[in-house]
Amino acid sequence: MMPLSNYLLPYFKITAFQFSLLVASYSISAFISGLIIAMVIDRFDRKRSLLFAYVGFLIGTICCGFAYSFELLLAARILAGLFGGIIGAQVLAIVADLFSYERRGRAMGAVMSAFAVASIIGVPISLYLTNLFNYDWHVPFILVGSLGIVFVPLIIKFVPSIKEHIVVRNKSESPFKALITVCKVPAQRTALIFACLLMMGHFLIIPFINPYIEFNKGFSKDLIPMIYLVGGIASLFAALYLGRVSDSIGKLPVFSWAVFLSLFMVLIITAMPTVHFSIVLIFFAIWFVLATGRAITAQAMISEVVSQEQRGSYMSINGSVQQLGSGIASLAAGAIVITDASGKIMRYNWVGYLSILVLIASLLLGRSIFKKLDKPAKGSLDEKLAQETN
Repeated sequence: MMPLSNYLLPYFKITAFQFSLLVASYSISAFISGLIIAMVIDRFDRKRSLLFAYVGFLIGTICCGFAYSFELLLAARILAGLFGGIIGAQVLAIVADLFSYERRGRAMGAVMSAFAVASIIGVPISLYLTNLFNYDWHVPFILVGSLGIVFVPLIIKFVPSIKEHIVVRNKSESPFKALITVCKVPAQRTALIFACLLMMGHFLIIPFINPYIEFNKGFSKDLIPMIYLVGGIASLFAALYLGRVSDSIGKLPVFSWAVFLSLFMVLIITAMPTVHFSIVLIFFAIWFVLATGRAITAQAMISEVVSQEQRGSYMSINGSVQQLGSGIASLAAGAIVITDASGKIMRYNWVGYLSILVLIASLLLGRSIFKKLDKPAKGSLDEKLAQETN
């Protein structure tokens, strides 16, 4: 949705805030569905839960491709979010169940590398096809939905069935137990606040990157896919490398440096000087690397504050609060920025300042939560890799 901002704004003749509603609608509906599903998700095979959510997400995505009005697109986004909010939580729960904490950074890095590949291949191709079909923004949704169908049998064949977390439950047990437990356990509760803040800090600047680059900095739509191509390649290498490094020296140090350095990149991106487009690509490549480092280490640490029996429900709640954070960030960004008659984005630097403040808060909170929990694997990184190879 975000890469299509500079197509949707003129197509529907909507304001920046209305576009932020399109972005936030997915996140808010994902937040609601994640909380609801958290009450029952640990009673089922994680593979079946993932497959159910994935099929529903594909239906919602294809519906977006056939929407012909702002209202229908908003409804389709809500439908996609209801199922999309479940997918991420199940993937993270599966990874956490299959890999020990000492190896989880590398595993999370492999998962995050999939997002990088999506940026390398999916986003540029989708934007290219949009431009090819006379700026028809429907094309990417139909493409993604159609390709997604191909992966359904692959999920059935290759994703293992995971039932070890299922325990016999008392019939009188409250369906709200997962939510009540989270509220009672300080580490789990504060980890969720941390996750929400981190997502807010990251997401504040994202919805209006494309229109800012096009309408404010004067680069054409045809160049913008390069941002996601270069950024995706940078993320891919960062995900594979930083995941291993975090297992060796600790997740918290990698997270801390990634957040700290990203503060400067947020400032540069939201108040970008007039530079050649190649320099713009370098800016975004660095930002993608740091964002990937934050995400890998944060999810690895968050997944350790809960037992395996509760991990599915907890990661579902975690996914929900992250979606809530991104939804709040989208609405806040839409409320702050304004567009002039030429389409230029005004007050984007204000959004950057807010993002920096929220990221600093997440850094301080994260260090207080995970300082005792985070322990690097014994031995050097090379030794660990050699052991796994042998």
